[in-house]
Amino acid sequence: MKKLKNIAVLISGNGTNLQSIIDHIKKGKLKCNLAVVISNKVDAYGLMRAKKAKIPAIFIDHKDISRKEHEKKIIEVLKKYNVDLVILSGYMRIITPYFIGQYKNRIINIHPAILPAFPGTDGYGDTFNYGCKVGGCTVHFVDSGIDTGPIIIQKINPIKENETLESFKKRGLEIEHLALPEAIGLFCADKLKIEGRKVKIKK
Repeated sequence: MKKLKNIAVLISGNGTNLQSIIDHIKKGKLKCNLAVVISNKVDAYGLMRAKKAKIPAIFIDHKDISRKEHEKKIIEVLKKYNVDLVILSGYMRIITPYFIGQYKNRIINIHPAILPAFPGTDGYGDTFNYGCKVGGCTVHFVDSGIDTGPIIIQKINPIKENETLESFKKRGLEIEHLALPEAIGLFCADKLKIEGRKVKIKK
């Protein structure tokens, strides 16, 4: 039997995408081992979600130390748990080339917009306020730019007439909760191949 890949999820907040990953694994829809959850915020509710699911939940404070020192502490934990894939899920810290170099092509992020449009911290708001007819989400590998890495999958979220930002966001989160486990599953099944800017999905 093929050994399951170990994944780690980095969070800073509520952790709804983390919960979706936990649920997908529990239902057998996602075949991997969620080895550890790490947060840079001590009060991140995602840590409670992990603890409830009996997953190691670790707080690593970023205050009063350099970004590299903070990342070294994270990497120590990732190595302890033999992590194959790092998932950024609402992790509100820009990671450095040092971190990326340690886990090259093994870090993925979910962004609430159809990249390359609207990178940054408010994908939903930027998409909605621009007057777009569709939004969505993008799961991509992480490189040294801001939301610029090779794209794994994208899901569309149409913006309806008389839509509010809140209703657009709510539906968008539901789409995210499907997209991220799908991308993780493709990685863990060794079905992703990066060729330049393109990610090929093997059949």
